[in-house]
Amino acid sequence: VFYQIFPDRFANGDPSNDPPGSQPWGAPPTIWGFQGGDLRGILDHLDYLGDLGVSALLLNPIFLASSNHRYNTTDYYRIDPKLGSDADFVALREAVHARGMRLVLDGVFNHCGRGFFAFADLLENDSHSPYLHWFHVKRFPLHAYGPGEAENYLAWWKFKSLPKFNTNEPAVRKYILDVARYWIEQGFDGWRLDVPNEIDDDSFWFDFRQVVKNTNSEAYLIGEIWDGNPRWVGPRHFDGLMNYPVRTLIIDLLIQKILPEAYITGISGWLEKYQRENVFAQFNLLGSHDTERILTTLKGDIAKTKLAMLLLLTYPGAPSIYYG
Repeated sequence: VFYQIFPDRFANGDPSNDPPGSQPWGAPPTIWGFQGGDLRGILDHLDYLGDLGVSALLLNPIFLASSNHRYNTTDYYRIDPKLGSDADFVALREAVHARGMRLVLDGVFNHCGRGFFAFADLLENDSHSPYLHWFHVKRFPLHAYGPGEAENYLAWWKFKSLPKFNTNEPAVRKYILDVARYWIEQGFDGWRLDVPNEIDDDSFWFDFRQVVKNTNSEAYLIGEIWDGNPRWVGPRHFDGLMNYPVRTLIIDLLIQKILPEAYITGISGWLEKYQRENVFAQFNLLGSHDTERILTTLKGDIAKTKLAMLLLLTYPGAPSIYYG
C-alpha cells in the first residue's frame, strides 16, 4: 500500500529550515509559496502511516530546486535544504526500513531547471559551452527568462523554466544513469519516472532498468504513462504504470458517466492487457499531485468516495493513497 507525499505540504517537522516568507501552514496554495513541509515531518508521522497499513512511501521530488514542486531540478545529487539535511534523509531512510516499509522517489529526467549547472553554463557561454549538446538548442540567444514561451530551445510544454534534456547525447545519458544508480545505492527502493514517454527511446529505458536492477534487483520502477499502453510494461521498461485508466473507469462509474456493464468490460480489458506479474505491480490510484482530490471530483460525496476506495483497495496491484 503506497502513500504519496508532496513534501512541502505534508508535515512541518523542523521549522528552522522553513524558507523566509513561508506561507502559514494550511494557507491557500500559490505557485510560489512554500509551507515548510520537510523530511523530518514525514519521519515524525511514520507510526501514524504504519497504523494506516501503509507499506511504501512515494515522495514527489526532493532534490534542490527553486519551486515548491521541485520538478525544475537544480542539482540531482543534493537534497533541497528547505526539506532538511543529509542526516534527516538518513534518519528517514533508516526509520522507514526499520518498519519494513519501502521508499520510492520521483525521478524527473525528461527536463531540468534553468539553474542546473549545464544549462547555466549554456546561458553564460552560448555556442561555446561544453554542454551545448546537452539540450535542444534552436538558436541563440536562448531568452530563457521573461514572459512568453520558450522558442529558442525545447522545453517541457514550452515552459522556459524546464529545458528538455537531449538524451541522445552520451554524456547526458551517463549523467542520468549515474544519478539513478547513486540514489538506489543510498537506500531508495525504486523510482517513479516522470513523463517517460517524452524520452521515447527504448534503449534509454532498457539501460535505466539495467542500472537500477543491477544495483538492487528488488527495486520498483513505475512509469507515469497516462494511457496505460502495455508497451511500457515488462523486462525492457517498467514493472508497473500509474494506473490512470482504471482511475477513470472508477470515477466514470460513480458519476454515472458509464453503466456498470461498461465498467466491468473496461476493468476486465485492463486486467488482460498486461502479464500477470505486472498486473500485480501496477500503481493504482484515485488521485495524485496531477489531479484534483477524489473527494472534489465526486462533489464532496462521502459515500461515493468510500465506494471509490473500496474499488481501489480490492483491485489487483498496489493501491496508492494521496496524502490527506
